[in-house]
Amino acid sequence: MRIGEIAALVGLTPRAVRHYHQIGLLAEPARRANGYRVYTVRDAVLLARIRRLSELGLGLDEVAEVLAGDAGRPLGDVLRELDEDLARQEREIRERRLRLARLMEGPATGAGPVSPALAALLAAGPVTDSPAAAKDREHLELLDSAVGDSEVFTAMRPLAADPAVLALYQELDALDAAPADDPRIGPLADRMLALLPDEVLAAIPGNGPVVTGFGEALLADYPAAQAEVVRRVMVALTERMKGRSK
Repeated sequence: MRIGEIAALVGLTPRAVRHYHQIGLLAEPARRANGYRVYTVRDAVLLARIRRLSELGLGLDEVAEVLAGDAGRPLGDVLRELDEDLARQEREIRERRLRLARLMEGPATGAGPVSPALAALLAAGPVTDSPAAAKDREHLELLDSAVGDSEVFTAMRPLAADPAVLALYQELDALDAAPADDPRIGPLADRMLALLPDEVLAAIPGNGPVVTGFGEALLADYPAAQAEVVRRVMVALTERMKGRSK
């Protein structure tokens, strides 16, 4: 094969192949009497591997290290590994397309791409200009990016349609400029906890309601009085979770 032919075969440009020769990533092949390079199947396999490793995010120096470890391996072994790599990529693409299909079939929300369970929860929520409600949606999206299509979101669906939730958001909004010892904090936290159904607690993983570091980030996003309400709710939830596991 000539350089244009091998480049087209593996999905590269002749310029890229020449660059790999220049930096020593790909050895110069034998040349015919007319000076044209002659590439073999092994060269094609090597170039395909370089391209795939680069697509995975490896720098060319890192690609060179990987290829050095393959030196002297039988061609059949390298081909099987490439086939396994392609099969893995196919599985990943299928999984991404399935998730995309679920997102397109789900209810439309103003949020970015989220799991189907969270999309349904957000769509079921009340229409409100409450800053606390907007912040709650942002935090749910953050949690969604960490845990994915969580059963917790499905369990929370009945809450979204409860008018009492909107009233609690409004009470939380009223604490925006209040101090951390405001007397309204305790009663509000208690009402929030009372509204949380057992089904939500049952859907929370046994190792806690949030991923590591999420609680600290969440509290830091609130002003003093609101953060104290949320902190008390989180502490109480943790205690209820411990009681459930006994």
